[in-house]
Amino acid sequence: MTQRIGFIGVGIMGEGMASCLLKAKRSLVVWNRDASKAQKLAEAYPGLVTVVKSPGDVIAKCALTYSMLSTLEASEAVFPQIIDSIRDGKSLVDCATLTPERMQLMNDDVIANGGRFLEAPVSGSKVPAQQGALIFLCGGDRDLYDQVKPDLSEMGKADFHYGDVGAGSKMKLVVNMVMGSMMVALGEGLALCEASQLPADDGAGLLKVLDLGIMANGLFKLKGPKMLKGDHAPNFPLKHAQKDMRFALNLGDRASVPLPLAAAANAAFLAQRAAHGDADFSAVYEGQKK
Repeated sequence: MTQRIGFIGVGIMGEGMASCLLKAKRSLVVWNRDASKAQKLAEAYPGLVTVVKSPGDVIAKCALTYSMLSTLEASEAVFPQIIDSIRDGKSLVDCATLTPERMQLMNDDVIANGGRFLEAPVSGSKVPAQQGALIFLCGGDRDLYDQVKPDLSEMGKADFHYGDVGAGSKMKLVVNMVMGSMMVALGEGLALCEASQLPADDGAGLLKVLDLGIMANGLFKLKGPKMLKGDHAPNFPLKHAQKDMRFALNLGDRASVPLPLAAAANAAFLAQRAAHGDADFSAVYEGQKK
């Protein structure tokens, strides 16, 4: 692809994703609510980044645009400016974690204006975004999916297409529901271990035992030592994790599937949202260890 590509939203996730495209010598037209982040990207990749003043300007200048906005509220605020510029020949790939209903609504509006739409929420956080190791969970226009696969390959290590718009978002919510529940379980385990005067992170500690057995996994290995040190630098903010748990519970309600473990995990995140919402979702432990 030699034409300029649009990128709306270069925050915690979008910055890494856009950087992967830039490293592959893609030329980007970028907008971000905090313009300084877009400018920082332009300074890091001189000649490859054009910073514009509105999301509508991105759409107007590019046939293909990626969007990575952090919340449902951000999407609702920005999308009207996007849709005003959608015309025949314009394509939008939305990589945010939103509700299936929100994705379906955007798809309908984009198609009504003559454009094409693909949902492509990602599994992965800040570091995988920087490393080009995300997993894209897509739904919608199959031809558009096939067209953007080279870009997805630069930004991720895998991508899947699940059918109609909404299916990719449902898969993302299930994935994040499981991850959030695992994080809460790890926090409770560490809290109980320490309260029982047992080692948590040494040669015979809980984290070592877990890593040697069937419960070994990357989440525990990465987050466990940081949790014990109180290091909750945000890779996946707790407020976003709680948002995704809430969306998953709503999905369960509509599917008539009880999710008691997810509900308990959501309550744990919600209890820490006011104090630690901008920290990593591992900060749920700060409430558990008390």
